[in-house]
Amino acid sequence: MRGGRPPAGLCARCRHRRWIRSDRGSAFLLCRLSRDDARFRRYPTLPVLRCAGFQAEAEEEAP
Repeated sequence: MRGGRPPAGLCARCRHRRWIRSDRGSAFLLCRLSRDDARFRRYPTLPVLRCAGFQAEAEEEAP
Protein backbone atom coordinates (compact mmCIF):
# COMPACT_ATOMS: atom_id res chain seq x y z
CA MET A 1 0.00 0.00 0.00
CA ARG A 2 1.45 3.36 -1.05
CA GLY A 3 0.30 6.59 0.54
CA GLY A 4 -2.27 4.74 2.64
CA ARG A 5 -4.23 3.57 -0.42
CA PRO A 6 -4.81 -0.04 -1.40
CA PRO A 7 -3.40 -1.18 -4.77
CA ALA A 8 -6.07 -0.29 -7.32
CA GLY A 9 -4.93 -2.24 -10.38
CA LEU A 10 -6.46 -0.76 -13.55
CA CYS A 11 -8.38 1.84 -11.57
CA ALA A 12 -5.15 3.63 -10.64
CA ARG A 13 -4.84 4.73 -14.29
CA CYS A 14 -8.52 4.99 -15.24
CA ARG A 15 -10.11 8.30 -16.18
CA HIS A 16 -13.39 7.24 -14.48
CA ARG A 17 -11.98 6.81 -10.97
CA ARG A 18 -12.14 9.21 -8.07
CA TRP A 19 -10.54 8.72 -4.66
CA ILE A 20 -12.83 9.53 -1.74
CA ARG A 21 -11.44 10.09 1.77
CA SER A 22 -13.73 9.61 4.76
CA ASP A 23 -13.69 11.79 7.86
CA ARG A 24 -11.90 8.93 9.61
CA GLY A 25 -9.09 8.90 7.03
CA SER A 26 -10.11 5.79 5.08
CA ALA A 27 -9.75 5.96 1.29
CA PHE A 28 -12.27 4.52 -1.17
CA LEU A 29 -12.19 4.41 -4.94
CA LEU A 30 -15.41 5.57 -6.62
CA CYS A 31 -16.16 4.43 -10.17
CA ARG A 32 -17.97 7.29 -11.90
CA LEU A 33 -19.30 4.90 -14.56
CA SER A 34 -21.59 3.46 -11.87
CA ARG A 35 -23.73 6.60 -12.03
CA ASP A 36 -25.09 5.68 -15.46
CA ASP A 37 -24.36 1.98 -15.90
CA ALA A 38 -25.40 -0.73 -13.42
CA ARG A 39 -22.67 -3.08 -14.72
CA PHE A 40 -20.10 -1.09 -12.75
CA ARG A 41 -19.86 -1.23 -8.95
CA ARG A 42 -19.84 2.13 -7.22
CA TYR A 43 -16.92 1.09 -5.00
CA PRO A 44 -15.16 -1.82 -6.78
CA THR A 45 -13.24 -4.47 -4.89
CA LEU A 46 -9.54 -3.71 -5.36
CA PRO A 47 -7.38 -4.50 -7.16
CA VAL A 48 -9.36 -4.38 -10.40
CA LEU A 49 -7.59 -6.54 -13.00
CA ARG A 50 -10.19 -6.48 -15.80
CA CYS A 51 -12.83 -3.86 -16.58
CA ALA A 52 -14.96 -3.27 -19.68
CA GLY A 53 -15.11 0.46 -18.90
CA PHE A 54 -11.39 1.04 -18.43
CA GLN A 55 -10.06 4.10 -20.26
CA ALA A 56 -6.55 5.25 -19.50
CA GLU A 57 -6.22 8.81 -18.25
CA ALA A 58 -4.94 11.17 -20.90
CA GLU A 59 -1.25 11.67 -20.39
CA GLU A 60 0.06 15.19 -20.43
CA GLU A 61 2.07 15.88 -23.53
CA ALA A 62 5.56 17.27 -23.09
CA PRO A 63 5.99 20.78 -24.57
